[in-house]
Amino acid sequence: MSLIINHNMNAQNATRNLNSAFGSLSTSVQRLSTGLRINSAADDAAGLAIREGMRAEIAALNQGIRNAQDGISLIQTAEGALSVIDEKLIRMKELAEQAATGTYTNEQRMIIHSEFAAMAAEIDRIATSTSFNGVKLLNGNISVSGKNGTWTEANTWKSDEGTWTNSSGWQENTGISDKKGNVIGGIKIHFGAGNKRAEDYYFIRIADARTESLFREADTAKGSEITIAVSTQHSAQLALEKLNTAIVRKENVRASLGAIQNRLENTITNLQIQAENLQASESRISDVDIANEMTEYTRNMILTQAAVSMLAQANSLPQLAIRLLG
Repeated sequence: MSLIINHNMNAQNATRNLNSAFGSLSTSVQRLSTGLRINSAADDAAGLAIREGMRAEIAALNQGIRNAQDGISLIQTAEGALSVIDEKLIRMKELAEQAATGTYTNEQRMIIHSEFAAMAAEIDRIATSTSFNGVKLLNGNISVSGKNGTWTEANTWKSDEGTWTNSSGWQENTGISDKKGNVIGGIKIHFGAGNKRAEDYYFIRIADARTESLFREADTAKGSEITIAVSTQHSAQLALEKLNTAIVRKENVRASLGAIQNRLENTITNLQIQAENLQASESRISDVDIANEMTEYTRNMILTQAAVSMLAQANSLPQLAIRLLG
C-alpha cells in the first residue's frame, strides 16, 4: 500500500469497524438494561407482532379472571341473602305447623299469623333490596322467568325469554334484556379473550325469591294475587303445602348458585393456567437470555476497545510521511 496523506484508508477502515462494534455494544447494553430481546420492530419484526398479540390476550385473560371473581362475589351476595330467607321460611313452616293443630283458637291463630305475615314481609324486603353494585339480585330482574311467563308444571317456568326447568336448566330462546334495556334473564359473565358463547362467557340467572314467586302454584298465572295465611286451621294446613313448595324452590335456587360458583372457580383456574402458559411463551419470544447477552456484551466491549486503539494508531501513520519530506 502506498504512503499517502490525502486519504487515511486505515483510519476509515478502523472507524467503520469501531462504529459496527459500538452499535452492537449499544444493542447489548439496551437488552441488558431492559431485560428484553425485542425492544423495537427492527430487532425482530415478526417476533414483535407475535409478542404484542400475546400481551393483549394475557391482559384480557387477567381481566377475565377478575370478571369471574366479581361473578363469584355476586353469587355469594345472593346466596347469603337466600340463607336468611331460608331461616324465615323455616320459621314460617314452624308457625304454620303450630297453627294447623286443633288445640288453638282462631284468636290465638291470629296472633301466630301476625308473626307469620311479618316473616313473609321480611322475605319480600330481602328479595327486593339485595343488590350487587346496583344490580338487584333476587327480585326477578335477572331471573330465568323474565318479565312475562307462566308456570306450566312444578318448578318449570316458560316465558318469551326462554324456558327454565330444574332438571335441564336454562334453554334460551331470545335475548336477555327488554326494550327498555333492563337486565332480563341473566347477567353475562365475560371472561374469555374473544366473544364466542361456547368459550368466552356464560350467564348467571337467579330466580325470583319474593313470596309471590316462591308460593305460586304451578297453574297460577303470574300477576295474580297469592294468599298464604295461618289465621285458620284450614289456611294453616294449605300454608304448609305452599311452604314445602317454596322451600324446594328456594333450595333449587341456592343449589343452582352453588353449581355456578363452582363452575366459575374452575373457570378461574383454567384462565390462570392459560395466562401462565401464554406468559411463558411471550417470555421465550421477548425476554433476553442474560448469560448469552452478557457474553455478547463482553465480546463487543473488547472489539470496541480494540477498534479505538487501532483508530489511534491508524491516525498516526500519515505522520511517517513527514520524515520523507524533511
